[in-house]
Amino acid sequence: MNILILNQAFYPDVVATAQHASDLAVALVQRGHEVTVLCSSRGYDNTSMHFSSHENWNGVNIVRVRSTGFGKAAKWRRAADFASFIMSSVFQLSILPRFDVVVALTSPPLISFIAALCIPFKARRLVFWSMDLNPDEAIAAGWLREESLVTRLLSRMLLYSLHRADQIVALDVFMKQRIEEKGISREKILIVPPWSHDDHICFSDPARRKFRAQHRLDAKFVVMYSGNHSPCHPLDTLLQAAGQLSDRDDILFCFIGGGSEFSKVQAFAQERRLANIMTLPYQPLAALSGSLSAADLQVVVMGEPYVGIIHPCKIYNILAVDRAVLYIGPDKSHVADIIKDEEVESYSCRTGDVDAVVNSILYAMTRRTTSSWRSLGSANRFSKAQLLPQLISSIERDSLAANASTVRAA
Repeated sequence: MNILILNQAFYPDVVATAQHASDLAVALVQRGHEVTVLCSSRGYDNTSMHFSSHENWNGVNIVRVRSTGFGKAAKWRRAADFASFIMSSVFQLSILPRFDVVVALTSPPLISFIAALCIPFKARRLVFWSMDLNPDEAIAAGWLREESLVTRLLSRMLLYSLHRADQIVALDVFMKQRIEEKGISREKILIVPPWSHDDHICFSDPARRKFRAQHRLDAKFVVMYSGNHSPCHPLDTLLQAAGQLSDRDDILFCFIGGGSEFSKVQAFAQERRLANIMTLPYQPLAALSGSLSAADLQVVVMGEPYVGIIHPCKIYNILAVDRAVLYIGPDKSHVADIIKDEEVESYSCRTGDVDAVVNSILYAMTRRTTSSWRSLGSANRFSKAQLLPQLISSIERDSLAANASTVRAA
Protein backbone atom coordinates (compact mmCIF):
# COMPACT_ATOMS: atom_id res chain seq x y z
CA MET A 1 0.00 0.00 0.00
CA ASN A 2 0.95 3.61 -0.52
CA ILE A 3 0.35 5.39 2.81
CA LEU A 4 0.47 9.06 3.80
CA ILE A 5 0.95 10.15 7.43
CA LEU A 6 -0.11 13.73 8.12
CA ASN A 7 1.09 15.47 11.28
CA GLN A 8 2.91 18.69 12.06
CA ALA A 9 5.64 16.97 14.11
CA PHE A 10 7.81 14.07 12.97
CA TYR A 11 11.39 12.82 13.23
CA PRO A 12 13.77 14.26 14.37
CA ASP A 13 11.40 16.22 16.60
CA VAL A 14 11.12 14.80 20.13
CA VAL A 15 7.52 15.66 21.11
CA ALA A 16 5.28 12.67 21.77
CA THR A 17 3.24 12.75 18.56
CA ALA A 18 6.44 12.94 16.50
CA GLN A 19 7.88 9.89 18.23
CA HIS A 20 4.72 7.80 17.84
CA ALA A 21 4.19 8.82 14.23
CA SER A 22 7.83 7.95 13.53
CA ASP A 23 7.40 4.52 15.10
CA LEU A 24 4.36 3.85 12.93
CA ALA A 25 6.05 5.02 9.72
CA VAL A 26 9.14 2.86 10.18
CA ALA A 27 7.07 -0.19 11.11
CA LEU A 28 4.88 0.23 8.01
CA VAL A 29 7.97 0.43 5.80
CA GLN A 30 9.26 -2.76 7.41
CA ARG A 31 5.91 -4.37 6.50
CA GLY A 32 6.61 -3.57 2.84
CA HIS A 33 4.46 -0.46 2.44
CA GLU A 34 5.44 2.79 0.76
CA VAL A 35 5.20 5.56 3.34
CA THR A 36 5.21 9.32 2.86
CA VAL A 37 5.06 11.74 5.78
CA LEU A 38 3.87 15.33 5.39
CA CYS A 39 5.05 17.47 8.32
CA SER A 40 6.57 20.82 9.26
CA SER A 41 10.12 21.97 8.56
CA ARG A 42 10.16 23.64 12.00
CA GLY A 43 10.44 22.13 15.44
CA TYR A 44 7.04 21.80 17.12
CA ASP A 45 8.08 23.15 20.51
CA ASN A 46 11.24 24.98 19.45
CA THR A 47 10.26 26.79 16.26
CA SER A 48 13.82 28.07 15.77
CA MET A 49 14.83 24.54 14.78
CA HIS A 50 14.76 23.90 11.02
CA PHE A 51 14.77 20.56 9.19
CA SER A 52 15.43 19.80 5.53
CA SER A 53 12.48 20.02 3.13
CA HIS A 54 12.96 16.44 1.87
CA GLU A 55 14.58 13.44 3.49
CA ASN A 56 14.57 9.67 3.20
CA TRP A 57 14.84 8.25 6.70
CA ASN A 58 14.72 4.50 7.28
CA GLY A 59 12.86 4.12 4.01
CA VAL A 60 10.28 6.80 4.91
CA ASN A 61 9.85 9.62 2.41
CA ILE A 62 9.59 12.80 4.53
CA VAL A 63 8.16 15.93 2.92
CA ARG A 64 8.42 19.02 5.15
CA VAL A 65 6.53 22.22 4.43
CA ARG A 66 7.27 25.74 5.58
CA SER A 67 5.26 27.55 8.22
CA THR A 68 5.60 30.60 10.42
CA GLY A 69 7.57 30.29 13.64
CA PHE A 70 5.95 32.74 16.03
CA GLY A 71 5.99 30.19 18.85
CA LYS A 72 3.62 29.63 21.78
CA ALA A 73 4.00 32.83 23.79
CA ALA A 74 0.50 33.96 22.79
CA LYS A 75 -2.60 32.28 21.37
CA TRP A 76 -2.49 34.35 18.18
CA ARG A 77 1.09 33.17 17.59
CA ARG A 78 0.07 29.53 17.88
CA ALA A 79 -2.95 30.09 15.67
CA ALA A 80 -0.80 31.76 13.00
CA ASP A 81 1.72 28.90 13.05
CA PHE A 82 -1.07 26.33 12.78
CA ALA A 83 -2.81 28.21 9.96
CA SER A 84 0.37 28.62 7.93
CA PHE A 85 1.20 24.93 8.28
CA ILE A 86 -2.30 23.94 7.18
CA MET A 87 -2.17 26.22 4.13
CA SER A 88 1.24 24.87 3.12
CA SER A 89 -0.03 21.32 3.62
CA VAL A 90 -3.06 21.93 1.39
CA PHE A 91 -0.79 23.11 -1.42
CA GLN A 92 1.61 20.20 -0.97
CA LEU A 93 -1.23 17.68 -0.90
CA SER A 94 -2.47 19.02 -4.22
CA ILE A 95 0.79 18.03 -5.92
CA LEU A 96 1.42 14.74 -4.15
CA PRO A 97 0.27 11.51 -5.83
CA ARG A 98 -2.84 9.60 -4.77
CA PHE A 99 -2.55 7.32 -1.74
CA ASP A 100 -4.33 4.19 -0.59
CA VAL A 101 -4.60 5.39 3.00
CA VAL A 102 -4.01 8.68 4.80
CA VAL A 103 -3.35 8.48 8.54
CA ALA A 104 -4.10 11.86 10.12
CA LEU A 105 -3.06 12.79 13.64
CA THR A 106 -4.15 15.95 15.47
CA SER A 107 -1.18 18.33 15.32
CA PRO A 108 -2.22 21.00 14.61
CA PRO A 109 -5.83 20.74 15.79
CA LEU A 110 -8.26 19.68 13.05
CA ILE A 111 -5.59 18.83 10.48
CA SER A 112 -7.78 15.72 10.15
CA PHE A 113 -10.37 17.92 8.42
CA ILE A 114 -7.87 18.58 5.60
CA ALA A 115 -7.24 14.84 5.41
CA ALA A 116 -10.98 14.16 5.27
CA LEU A 117 -11.33 16.52 2.30
CA CYS A 118 -8.77 14.36 0.48
CA ILE A 119 -11.20 11.43 0.42
CA PRO A 120 -11.70 10.05 -2.21
CA PHE A 121 -9.75 12.40 -4.50
CA LYS A 122 -6.24 11.98 -3.04
CA ALA A 123 -6.72 8.87 -0.91
CA ARG A 124 -9.18 6.00 -0.76
CA ARG A 125 -9.40 5.69 3.02
CA LEU A 126 -8.85 7.79 6.14
CA VAL A 127 -7.58 6.59 9.52
CA PHE A 128 -8.11 9.30 12.14
CA TRP A 129 -5.55 8.83 14.94
CA SER A 130 -7.06 11.00 17.67
CA MET A 131 -4.20 12.14 19.92
CA ASP A 132 -6.61 14.71 21.40
CA LEU A 133 -10.01 16.24 20.67
CA ASN A 134 -10.50 19.79 19.48
CA PRO A 135 -12.33 22.12 19.78
CA ASP A 136 -13.26 20.20 22.96
CA GLU A 137 -9.87 21.01 24.49
CA ALA A 138 -10.16 24.72 23.67
CA ILE A 139 -13.65 24.83 25.20
CA ALA A 140 -12.48 23.06 28.37
CA ALA A 141 -9.56 25.49 28.66
CA GLY A 142 -11.85 28.49 28.29
CA TRP A 143 -10.19 29.61 25.05
CA LEU A 144 -13.47 29.24 23.14
CA ARG A 145 -17.07 29.78 24.20
CA GLU A 146 -19.17 26.68 23.60
CA GLU A 147 -21.93 28.51 21.74
CA SER A 148 -19.74 30.86 19.70
CA LEU A 149 -19.82 30.84 15.91
CA VAL A 150 -16.16 29.79 15.73
CA THR A 151 -16.77 26.88 18.10
CA ARG A 152 -19.76 25.67 16.10
CA LEU A 153 -17.73 25.82 12.90
CA LEU A 154 -14.79 23.93 14.39
CA SER A 155 -17.14 21.33 15.89
CA ARG A 156 -18.69 20.74 12.47
CA MET A 157 -15.19 20.30 11.02
CA LEU A 158 -14.37 17.70 13.67
CA LEU A 159 -17.66 15.87 13.09
CA TYR A 160 -17.03 15.80 9.35
CA SER A 161 -13.62 14.23 9.96
CA LEU A 162 -15.04 11.64 12.35
CA HIS A 163 -17.86 10.66 10.01
CA ARG A 164 -15.56 10.58 6.97
CA ALA A 165 -12.95 8.38 8.68
CA ASP A 166 -13.04 4.66 7.98
CA GLN A 167 -11.28 3.98 11.29
CA ILE A 168 -10.90 6.16 14.40
CA VAL A 169 -8.13 5.37 16.86
CA ALA A 170 -8.91 6.62 20.38
CA LEU A 171 -6.33 6.51 23.15
CA ASP A 172 -8.52 5.40 26.06
CA VAL A 173 -12.09 4.43 27.00
CA PHE A 174 -12.90 7.99 28.08
CA MET A 175 -11.94 9.38 24.68
CA LYS A 176 -13.91 6.65 22.94
CA GLN A 177 -16.97 7.56 25.00
CA ARG A 178 -16.65 11.24 24.06
CA ILE A 179 -16.43 10.34 20.38
CA GLU A 180 -19.47 8.04 20.64
CA GLU A 181 -21.41 10.88 22.27
CA LYS A 182 -20.88 12.87 19.07
CA GLY A 183 -22.99 10.29 17.22
CA ILE A 184 -20.16 8.11 15.92
CA SER A 185 -20.65 4.35 15.78
CA ARG A 186 -18.62 2.53 18.40
CA GLU A 187 -17.78 -0.19 15.85
CA LYS A 188 -15.44 2.13 13.94
CA ILE A 189 -13.54 3.27 17.07
CA LEU A 190 -10.47 1.28 18.08
CA ILE A 191 -8.69 1.92 21.39
CA VAL A 192 -4.90 1.83 21.11
CA PRO A 193 -2.99 3.60 23.91
CA PRO A 194 0.24 5.39 22.93
CA TRP A 195 2.89 2.78 23.62
CA SER A 196 5.98 3.15 25.77
CA HIS A 197 9.30 3.43 23.95
CA ASP A 198 10.52 0.31 25.67
CA ASP A 199 12.85 -0.53 22.76
CA HIS A 200 14.82 2.57 23.81
CA ILE A 201 13.74 3.15 27.39
CA CYS A 202 14.26 0.94 30.43
CA PHE A 203 15.61 1.38 33.92
CA SER A 204 19.37 1.86 33.74
CA ASP A 205 21.39 2.25 36.91
CA PRO A 206 24.52 3.47 35.06
CA ALA A 207 22.47 6.01 33.11
CA ARG A 208 20.71 7.07 36.32
CA ARG A 209 24.04 7.62 38.07
CA LYS A 210 25.42 9.54 35.10
CA PHE A 211 22.42 11.89 34.89
CA ARG A 212 22.36 12.50 38.63
CA ALA A 213 26.11 13.21 38.70
CA GLN A 214 25.86 15.52 35.69
CA HIS A 215 23.20 17.63 37.40
CA ARG A 216 24.53 17.28 40.96
CA LEU A 217 21.58 15.26 42.21
CA ASP A 218 23.46 12.52 44.07
CA ALA A 219 22.29 13.55 47.55
CA LYS A 220 18.77 14.52 46.46
CA PHE A 221 15.37 12.85 46.46
CA VAL A 222 14.27 13.81 42.95
CA VAL A 223 10.61 14.53 42.17
CA MET A 224 10.35 14.77 38.38
CA TYR A 225 7.78 16.04 35.91
CA SER A 226 8.97 15.16 32.41
CA GLY A 227 7.07 16.03 29.22
CA ASN A 228 4.70 18.64 27.85
CA HIS A 229 3.97 21.59 30.16
CA SER A 230 0.43 22.48 29.13
CA PRO A 231 -2.60 24.11 30.76
CA CYS A 232 -4.24 20.70 30.39
CA HIS A 233 -1.75 19.43 32.98
CA PRO A 234 -2.08 22.08 35.72
CA LEU A 235 1.17 22.23 37.67
CA ASP A 236 0.12 24.75 40.34
CA THR A 237 -0.42 22.08 43.01
CA LEU A 238 3.02 20.57 42.43
CA LEU A 239 4.70 23.98 42.36
CA GLN A 240 3.02 25.00 45.62
CA ALA A 241 4.24 21.75 47.16
CA ALA A 242 7.76 22.67 46.04
CA GLY A 243 7.30 26.01 47.77
CA GLN A 244 6.24 24.33 51.01
CA LEU A 245 9.28 22.04 50.85
CA SER A 246 11.76 24.79 49.95
CA ASP A 247 13.52 24.42 53.31
CA ARG A 248 14.39 20.78 52.54
CA ASP A 249 17.75 20.78 50.76
CA ASP A 250 17.49 16.99 50.31
CA ILE A 251 14.45 17.23 47.97
CA LEU A 252 14.64 18.61 44.44
CA PHE A 253 11.85 19.17 41.91
CA CYS A 254 13.02 18.60 38.34
CA PHE A 255 10.88 19.83 35.43
CA ILE A 256 11.97 18.54 32.02
CA GLY A 257 10.36 19.35 28.68
CA GLY A 258 8.69 22.33 27.07
CA GLY A 259 5.32 23.77 26.15
CA SER A 260 3.42 26.94 26.90
CA GLU A 261 3.60 26.51 30.70
CA PHE A 262 7.33 25.73 30.87
CA SER A 263 8.30 29.41 31.18
CA LYS A 264 5.75 29.79 34.00
CA VAL A 265 7.54 27.08 35.97
CA GLN A 266 10.81 28.93 35.49
CA ALA A 267 9.19 32.24 36.49
CA PHE A 268 7.65 30.65 39.60
CA ALA A 269 11.07 29.45 40.76
CA GLN A 270 12.82 32.73 39.95
CA GLU A 271 10.24 35.02 41.56
CA ARG A 272 10.31 33.01 44.80
CA ARG A 273 14.04 32.27 44.62
CA LEU A 274 13.41 28.55 45.01
CA ALA A 275 16.67 26.63 44.82
CA ASN A 276 14.80 23.31 44.95
CA ILE A 277 13.38 23.66 41.41
CA MET A 278 15.47 22.77 38.36
CA THR A 279 14.30 23.04 34.74
CA LEU A 280 15.78 21.25 31.72
CA PRO A 281 14.74 21.10 28.05
CA TYR A 282 13.31 18.02 26.34
CA GLN A 283 15.78 15.16 26.42
CA PRO A 284 16.53 13.21 23.22
CA LEU A 285 15.11 9.69 23.04
CA ALA A 286 18.58 8.18 23.48
CA ALA A 287 18.95 9.96 26.83
CA LEU A 288 15.47 9.30 28.24
CA SER A 289 16.44 6.13 30.09
CA GLY A 290 18.92 8.16 32.10
CA SER A 291 16.68 11.13 32.84
CA LEU A 292 13.58 9.07 33.70
CA SER A 293 15.58 6.56 35.76
CA ALA A 294 17.20 9.44 37.68
CA ALA A 295 13.92 10.31 39.38
CA ASP A 296 12.86 8.84 42.71
CA LEU A 297 9.26 9.89 42.14
CA GLN A 298 7.73 10.62 38.73
CA VAL A 299 4.72 12.94 38.49
CA VAL A 300 1.73 12.66 36.15
CA VAL A 301 -0.81 15.50 36.15
CA MET A 302 -4.28 15.41 34.62
CA GLY A 303 -6.67 18.36 34.54
CA GLU A 304 -10.18 17.17 35.42
CA PRO A 305 -11.98 18.96 32.54
CA TYR A 306 -9.71 17.24 30.03
CA VAL A 307 -10.50 13.59 30.78
CA GLY A 308 -11.26 11.94 27.45
CA ILE A 309 -9.94 14.96 25.57
CA ILE A 310 -6.20 14.68 26.10
CA HIS A 311 -4.13 11.67 27.14
CA PRO A 312 -0.89 12.15 29.12
CA CYS A 313 1.25 9.35 27.70
CA LYS A 314 4.22 9.90 30.01
CA ILE A 315 2.75 7.22 32.31
CA TYR A 316 3.84 4.50 29.89
CA ASN A 317 7.52 5.41 29.87
CA ILE A 318 7.39 5.80 33.65
CA LEU A 319 6.13 2.22 33.88
CA ALA A 320 8.92 1.15 31.54
CA VAL A 321 11.56 2.46 33.98
CA ASP A 322 9.74 1.16 37.10
CA ARG A 323 9.55 4.46 38.94
CA ALA A 324 7.08 5.30 41.68
CA VAL A 325 4.23 7.52 40.46
CA LEU A 326 2.65 10.58 42.02
CA TYR A 327 -0.63 11.22 40.22
CA ILE A 328 -2.35 14.58 40.62
CA GLY A 329 -5.79 14.60 39.06
CA PRO A 330 -9.38 13.27 39.15
CA ASP A 331 -10.28 9.84 40.48
CA LYS A 332 -11.68 8.79 37.10
CA SER A 333 -9.16 8.91 34.26
CA HIS A 334 -7.00 6.53 32.25
CA VAL A 335 -4.04 7.34 34.54
CA ALA A 336 -6.05 6.50 37.66
CA ASP A 337 -7.16 3.21 36.08
CA ILE A 338 -3.61 2.26 35.12
CA ILE A 339 -2.03 2.84 38.52
CA LYS A 340 -4.87 0.87 40.13
CA ASP A 341 -4.41 -2.07 37.78
CA GLU A 342 -0.62 -2.20 37.55
CA GLU A 343 1.84 -3.37 40.18
CA VAL A 344 3.45 0.01 40.71
CA GLU A 345 4.12 2.11 43.78
CA SER A 346 1.75 5.04 43.39
CA TYR A 347 0.26 7.99 45.24
CA SER A 348 -2.93 9.77 44.14
CA CYS A 349 -3.90 13.32 45.08
CA ARG A 350 -6.60 15.68 43.87
CA THR A 351 -5.69 18.92 42.14
CA GLY A 352 -5.40 21.69 44.74
CA ASP A 353 -4.64 19.40 47.68
CA VAL A 354 -1.12 20.67 48.31
CA ASP A 355 -0.82 19.09 51.74
CA ALA A 356 -1.63 15.63 50.33
CA VAL A 357 1.06 16.08 47.67
CA VAL A 358 3.62 17.16 50.29
CA ASN A 359 2.74 14.21 52.54
CA SER A 360 2.94 11.78 49.60
CA ILE A 361 6.39 13.04 48.68
CA LEU A 362 7.64 12.76 52.25
CA TYR A 363 6.19 9.26 52.60
CA ALA A 364 7.69 8.16 49.27
CA MET A 365 11.01 9.51 50.50
CA THR A 366 10.90 7.30 53.60
CA ARG A 367 10.09 4.32 51.38
CA ARG A 368 13.25 4.94 49.36
CA THR A 369 15.38 4.72 52.49
CA THR A 370 13.77 1.51 53.75
CA SER A 371 13.24 -0.53 50.57
CA SER A 372 14.85 -1.12 47.20
CA TRP A 373 13.43 -0.92 43.70
CA ARG A 374 12.22 -4.06 42.09
CA SER A 375 11.45 -4.51 38.40
CA LEU A 376 7.80 -5.47 38.03
CA GLY A 377 7.56 -5.45 34.24
CA SER A 378 4.30 -3.54 34.61
CA ALA A 379 4.65 -1.85 31.22
CA ASN A 380 4.31 -5.07 29.21
CA ARG A 381 0.74 -4.50 28.00
CA PHE A 382 1.65 -0.94 27.01
CA SER A 383 4.82 -1.85 25.16
CA LYS A 384 5.50 -0.92 21.57
CA ALA A 385 5.68 -4.62 20.71
CA GLN A 386 2.13 -5.12 22.00
CA LEU A 387 0.35 -2.00 20.78
CA LEU A 388 1.97 -0.93 17.49
CA PRO A 389 0.94 -4.14 15.68
CA GLN A 390 -2.69 -3.48 16.68
CA LEU A 391 -2.62 -0.12 14.92
CA ILE A 392 -0.88 -1.53 11.85
CA SER A 393 -3.29 -4.44 11.67
CA SER A 394 -6.21 -2.03 11.65
CA ILE A 395 -4.71 0.00 8.80
CA GLU A 396 -3.95 -3.09 6.74
CA ARG A 397 -7.22 -4.87 7.51
CA ASP A 398 -9.39 -1.98 6.42
CA SER A 399 -7.43 -1.55 3.22
CA LEU A 400 -7.51 -5.25 2.43
CA ALA A 401 -11.28 -5.21 2.93
CA ALA A 402 -11.58 -2.30 0.53
CA ASN A 403 -9.48 -4.13 -2.05
CA ALA A 404 -11.63 -7.22 -1.69
CA SER A 405 -14.78 -5.14 -2.26
CA THR A 406 -13.24 -3.63 -5.39
CA VAL A 407 -12.41 -7.09 -6.74
CA ARG A 408 -15.95 -8.36 -6.05
CA ALA A 409 -17.46 -5.32 -7.77
CA ALA A 410 -15.29 -5.92 -10.82
